[in-house]
Amino acid sequence: MPSHVYFDLDGTLTDSFEGISKCILYAVDKLGVPRPSDEYLEFCIGPPLYDTFPKMVGEELTLKAINLYRERFNEIGWLENKPYDGIHEALASIADAGYTLFVATSKPRIMAQRIIDHFEMRPYFERVFGSEFDGTHANKITLLRYAIEEIPGAFDRVMIGDRKYDLIGAIANNMQPIGVSYGYGSIEELTGAGAVSIVDNPACLKEAIENVFSISH
Repeated sequence: MPSHVYFDLDGTLTDSFEGISKCILYAVDKLGVPRPSDEYLEFCIGPPLYDTFPKMVGEELTLKAINLYRERFNEIGWLENKPYDGIHEALASIADAGYTLFVATSKPRIMAQRIIDHFEMRPYFERVFGSEFDGTHANKITLLRYAIEEIPGAFDRVMIGDRKYDLIGAIANNMQPIGVSYGYGSIEELTGAGAVSIVDNPACLKEAIENVFSISH
């Protein structure tokens, strides 16, 4: 049976801070609420918008804020984004080694697919898993559970991400959790969430995957 490798999108495959932060600021400015700090904007890369906006605008304005965010994101925000240096080469080497690759992101699936296609990553991935616009599968635990149910039969699975949510979701679904420190989560966050390996460069991903799988066997 094949071994499956799941990748987070924001902070793992692409550096999306510019687009996400500008869309958040667009939403809060439209609503007339105070702008969040730069530190909080960085925190927003990873968790679902349904989790981060209530802290900025309150529960009652969260849905409106998300709709405003998507208004700008759908037009330009998704393009204010760039793949990390070396990620295409890393994905090619992992796929060539016989692993089956997937994307698992809290971002809406339709937007994630658009980004993967635009940056010419689609050939590496068997399927892109993401949330729905109503928030279904925005939580990484439920998203990965759904993905495993959709694609059963793997000998082993690993989840790669830059935030604790990725690793918590992996552990909850009996997947091996690998953290990347070149994204938005600190080494302390990744270690505390249970990362079995932490990678500081996309070029090291294949070796980390091989080492984790060899240990788990």
